Amino acid sequence: MGSEAYEISTDPDRLDREWVHRVISTDTYWAEGRAREDMDRAIEFSLPYGVYDGSGRQVAFARLVTDRTYFAWLSDVFVDRSVRGQGVSKLLMARIVADAEEMRLKRVLLATGDAQGLYRQFGFDDIDDDYSWMYRVWPTRP
Repeated sequence: MGSEAYEISTDPDRLDREWVHRVISTDTYWAEGRAREDMDRAIEFSLPYGVYDGSGRQVAFARLVTDRTYFAWLSDVFVDRSVRGQGVSKLLMARIVADAEEMRLKRVLLATGDAQGLYRQFGFDDIDDDYSWMYRVWPTRP
């Protein structure tokens, strides 16, 4: 199935939230064990992206945490193992970048342990600017 056979929606009501929670909490290195309640809340306060195959089955997910003016954090990007290698991640990223450009965002950040090649294709690069980037982590939160 080519990438043209997939549809992307930002409608949170269309998401298969059971699937999203299952794959994010069991098949990722960054959110293993995440609670369903937390995943639902994260979706509620984000701009969610679902990718659906021709039968309407959800096969990918991502979300932007954004003020829709200056800043966004790209998070929880996941493509189902059954459709990897079919251009789904590129289709999803093209849509997300187009939406970010339409919002005229100044900065979109993300963190990845293994997909730098994908994100570089869409203009993302290592942080190297005049700022000192900092963060705080609460280790009890998956």
